[in-house]
Order: sequence, then structure tokens, then C-alpha cells
Amino acid sequence: MTAPRYDVLGIGNAIVDVIARAEEDFLVAQGMHKGTMALIDQARAEKIYQAMGPAVESSGGSAANTIVGVASFGGHAAFVGKVKDDELGRAFAHDIRAARVAFDAKPAGDGPSTARCYIMVTPDGERTMNTFLGAAQDLKPSDIDEAKVASAAIVYLEGYLWDPPQAKEAFVKAAAIAHKAGRRVALTLSDAFCVDRYRAEFLALIRKGTVDIVFANEHELHSLYETADFDTAVKALRGDAKLAVITRSEKGCVVVTRKTVEPVQAMPIDRVVDVTGAGDLFAAGFLVGLARGKDHRTAARLGALAAAEVIQHIGARPAVSLKALAAENGLPV
Repeated sequence: MTAPRYDVLGIGNAIVDVIARAEEDFLVAQGMHKGTMALIDQARAEKIYQAMGPAVESSGGSAANTIVGVASFGGHAAFVGKVKDDELGRAFAHDIRAARVAFDAKPAGDGPSTARCYIMVTPDGERTMNTFLGAAQDLKPSDIDEAKVASAAIVYLEGYLWDPPQAKEAFVKAAAIAHKAGRRVALTLSDAFCVDRYRAEFLALIRKGTVDIVFANEHELHSLYETADFDTAVKALRGDAKLAVITRSEKGCVVVTRKTVEPVQAMPIDRVVDVTGAGDLFAAGFLVGLARGKDHRTAARLGALAAAEVIQHIGARPAVSLKALAAENGLPV
């Protein structure tokens, strides 16, 4: 097997985030469910934009945030996602390439505009997301470059992108290419509502070995196994997954394999400002650690470090070099 060119290649929604602070009553008035992600159409997107306060635009998308995190750790990273040839699409492409991520996707010349996510951040740092998928949902199997996928140590798939049928086909194609090349495939469950929609399909991906590594938070885990008991859900997961990581906010995380369940503490922080991207950046640290041959505990500590960094400022991408931060904390990558 040839040495990988990339540590991690991510496949997901190419989205530009529009982030604004909001009070609880704004969420209620807009019919939003705090802490969740809702898919919206273009008309709803325009109404939310008109109603929300001053906003900051930044390139986002769950898997894209993870891949930028991998690059910030000094990892070799690539991303596959669909944008339109419009202002937001050009901004997304510029930002991800500026982060030293390989991004070769050809923008769409027609069809829906580049995807955007309106994120309301309440005073407690919780984020409520409203996503117009636009061009992102037009990802097709033909967008998957076999040589690029085969050259990545780990291929990382975003659960949010499981909605469009053609994107599912692209996922399965990428997983087959990766496994044929002797690489590993990871999946993030993305959101409890996403799991509600595709529980049986996600379980099939895990049980059939289409994915080798699973990322989830507690809400997603409970949704996956339809139980409110954490230990019961973890036991079920051990029987299904080769390797999984369950993030638990301030409680840290639990690394689950068929033989072990290992808790790893969260990193200390000064203050939670915005939890947007916490799970994405945790996955970045864990994946780059795994790709670089670190043990599961060290990989989880790298994930915890990245998550702690991103929740202490507005935005879902690192504000400092994660490679330098890791070195400062005795965790060289």
C-alpha cells in the first residue's frame, strides 16, 4: 500500500455561515428550536436574514470545518463539496484554500446559489442553525475523484449530506474506493434530527462496515439507539462499531471499541463564547492524531484541545495555529 498523500479527505456541505448573537425570545418568535439544525428553503432564508441582528460571515460546513482544523494541526488535508460560481461560492473556495486545504471542485454555473447557514448564538454560547443547502446538495458521484480519495489515510463523511440521494451515492462510492485502497472511512452523525431521519441507514453503514469510525455527541447517540440511558446506548454501539467517539461537552468524551470504553477529560477553558464547531474541531484533532499513528487517548486529547480553542471565540474555525497550541500543551502532532 502506498503512503497516503493526505491525512484526511472530507466530503460534506460547502456552506458559508452567517453568525449573529440572539436572545432566547428571538428564537421563540422565529419558531426555532434552540441548539438544533433546521433545513430551510430560500424564502425562509431571506426572512431570517432580514430579522436577525448584525452578522459575521465566515466559511463553514461541518466537514469543511473539520478539514480546516486538520490543516491547522499541520495535517495534509483535502475537501470535496459543491458551490455555485457566485460571490459566496468564491468566498468559500478562497477561504478553504487559504487554510492550506486542497479544494479542486468545479463550481456550478447554474442552479441554486451557494449554501448558507444562519446561526443564532444565545448568551450561553449555544448555537441554533438554519441551513439553506442550495448548491451543496447537488454533489454527485461524478464529483468523487478516485485517485484523490484513494490517496487519503482517512475519508471523513458528513452526516448532514446524507439527505440528497445523489450525495448518498457519492458517499458509498467514496467509501468503496477508500476501502479498496486499504484506507479508513469515518462518519459524523451531525445532528440528532439527522439521525432521526436516517437511523436505519446510519446503523446499516456502521454494521456493514461501510464506515470504520463513528463520531457522535450524546444526543445523537441516544437518538441512534432510541434510549435515554447512556450506558445502554454505549453497550449497543460497542456491538456495532469498530471505533467510535462520543463527545460529552464539559464531561469530555468516551472512546469506544469492541473491547474497551475509555473516558477522556475535556480541556479546561476560561469561558464559553460560541459552541459552533466544537464537534467539528474535536473530530479534526482525533482524525489527525489517528492518521499520524497516535493512540486513541492521545488522539482524543488533541480533539479536546481543538474543541476548547474553538468554543472560546465566535466562529467555527480555529483562531490560532492548532499545531502550535498542541506543542504548547505537550501534544506534538
